[in-house]
Amino acid sequence: MTEPSSLKLKSEKINCSESDSAKNNSIVNESAEVSELNDMQAQLDFTFMQRAYELAQQAEQHDEIPVGAVVVHQGKIIGEGFNQSITLNDPSSHAEMNAIRQAGTYLNNYRLLDCTLYVTLEPCPMCAGLLVHSRIQRLVFASHDLKTGAAGSAFNLANNSQLNHQIEISSGVLQESCSQLLSAFFKRRRKEKKQAKQAAKNNQLEHK
Repeated sequence: MTEPSSLKLKSEKINCSESDSAKNNSIVNESAEVSELNDMQAQLDFTFMQRAYELAQQAEQHDEIPVGAVVVHQGKIIGEGFNQSITLNDPSSHAEMNAIRQAGTYLNNYRLLDCTLYVTLEPCPMCAGLLVHSRIQRLVFASHDLKTGAAGSAFNLANNSQLNHQIEISSGVLQESCSQLLSAFFKRRRKEKKQAKQAAKNNQLEHK
């Protein structure tokens, strides 16, 4: 006996409805998984940037520009650094440079594949070039540097199609705290320079 066409249509509609429902459930599940992964990554980014911030505070204690950096490989910090250019009389001794050197020693490799660098201030051209040469996979920075930032602010060396390596870039993690630390440091430095200048002027007047 032939099945009535109306029953066939009804059956097809039910099957389509079940199929669409299964697809929608699959999409929802995948979205939930992606969201969970994003949340986990965001928490990791926050945790590692906190350590970079602590290192930036160490730099300030040495009267260096407060920038700190860490290199992470497989969820573990393998390199740390903060600005020491003044202390070491070395213009290349930026936070990123020091962290990268330590990480390279740890891995016994000049290539830092599958590594992420966290730094409290957008890298300068020197450090961005270093990151490209090291083949670092990902860069996460807190504050933008509109004057010399080489990861998108002033120009972009970190992700440039003309170079032979492009780095994945994220920014804004712990931005407010890191920016405030930098602002307070430069405000204090300006005040100290002004006071030193005034003291020198007063000293000259006293000896006239």
